[in-house]
Amino acid sequence: MSEKEFAEIIINRALIKGADEAEIYIKLSKNLSIEVKDQKIDAIESSHGIGYSLRILKGKKLGFSYSTDRSEIESVVDKAIEAAKCVDADEYLELPTPNEETKVEIFDPKIGLIKDEEAIKRVLILEKSAYDEDSRIKNIRKARGSFSKTEVIIKNSNGIDNQYLATTCTAQIMVMAENGNDKQMGWYFSGSRFLSEVSFENVGREASRRALQLLGSKRMNPQKAKILLDSLISTEFLGIFASLLSSENVQKGKSLLINKLGKTVISPKVNIIDNGILQGKIGSSPVDDEGVSCKEKTLIKEGVLLGYLYNTYTARKDGVSSTGNAVRRRFSCLPSVGISNMYIEAVSKDYIIPLEDIFKSVDRCLYVTEAMGVHTANPVSGEFSVGVSGIWIENGEVAFPVNEAVISGNILSFFGNIEAVGDDLRFFGNIGSPSILFGPTDISA
Repeated sequence: MSEKEFAEIIINRALIKGADEAEIYIKLSKNLSIEVKDQKIDAIESSHGIGYSLRILKGKKLGFSYSTDRSEIESVVDKAIEAAKCVDADEYLELPTPNEETKVEIFDPKIGLIKDEEAIKRVLILEKSAYDEDSRIKNIRKARGSFSKTEVIIKNSNGIDNQYLATTCTAQIMVMAENGNDKQMGWYFSGSRFLSEVSFENVGREASRRALQLLGSKRMNPQKAKILLDSLISTEFLGIFASLLSSENVQKGKSLLINKLGKTVISPKVNIIDNGILQGKIGSSPVDDEGVSCKEKTLIKEGVLLGYLYNTYTARKDGVSSTGNAVRRRFSCLPSVGISNMYIEAVSKDYIIPLEDIFKSVDRCLYVTEAMGVHTANPVSGEFSVGVSGIWIENGEVAFPVNEAVISGNILSFFGNIEAVGDDLRFFGNIGSPSILFGPTDISA
């Protein structure tokens, strides 16, 4: 029995047993994860799995059930039907109908067919390149590579019928640089749907460079100065907007962007975009986790809030269409709202400056390369206070590395104070950003 036939059987059984609408979500996965230590395999995990979940609507009541055993069809259907009897009706519940299909390249047979030996070799290169960068790299906490292939089938009784293959490769490493008693950590990551776009060697070298540049760090005097966020740190701050732009959070009163549609919320120099059909990006797929086609959405244009991210349920509550942003953390979870590939860009080339020129243009600036606690920003008030490390720049030149500094403020005011955007857009997972220069910001120590 093919997966499509299996899905058809479950849908039919649910309808026969009384469901008004039914949806099946199936995910098959093959994963290989490798960690090395001192040029030897420290851990290797290989797994194959299948999981499926059934969502049914009966009298506007939701029923949900899941399993990893294909022989449990009757049990899964019965549990979903029974669950619907125990909840209140919700007028906004509905399953999506077919829409225009999109295409995006997210499958690389080189990842799907990769041999253990080749995968191990790449992760060994990751660690070796970090050590080779400098003799002061004394310890590596984690050198890890992962290679995965997934197949997703989404089918419902309203005509949704989707199936696609995807692959993912990631490399990440954490290193320690030492100079006498001074020890500094450095981390870096790269991920893509395509094997050729992940350089294990470059990831190792970059992690070492990030640790080395912080050796000799000292505390700085509290002051107000410009802030230059490295692209990695910019993505962490942009991640706050992933929560703020969720219609789910807006409807629950948990977003700072409530009632701000059509208003200027951040600097008019930038746009924030969510795009589920970027070639090769980790967050890309032809459809979301309900089978709604993914697409490109400009959420904030020239600083003005144009819209939120929606799945089918939240879209119906607001009387709009789904943006194709239904996500499931696992096959055993109901779809919620999430980003596909979110990134920030300058509205024009006039605001894009090469990173080295940004350095030269500032008199007093903290170049932030590490941050702790960005996720603790309050999504309702927008207030944040983040511990940072980086490089103090004075008169356009590197002065000294900095540790134990703190930057604080309000996330909208902070992003409203953008002065320039670098030319180094990078994605870390499904969030991307260039380096960003902000105007004077409170820095404490």
